[in-house]
Amino acid sequence: MVSFNPLWHTLLDKGMKKLELCEAADISTATLAKLGKNKNVNIEIVEKICLALNCRIEDVVEVLPNDTP
Repeated sequence: MVSFNPLWHTLLDKGMKKLELCEAADISTATLAKLGKNKNVNIEIVEKICLALNCRIEDVVEVLPNDTP
């Protein structure tokens, strides 16, 4: 499972709001909603976010183990 929880922590650390991220990374609010629901997004979106925030991919996304045995 993919989680974007690191992104929200990074935004807090940088004092940035979600809509400011949309503008800085040139992503739509629909994409922001997908991120909020941990839905799959294109890797290019993750790249845009990393460049806009000047951070590493680990600061945006993490892969969690599946809950199924």
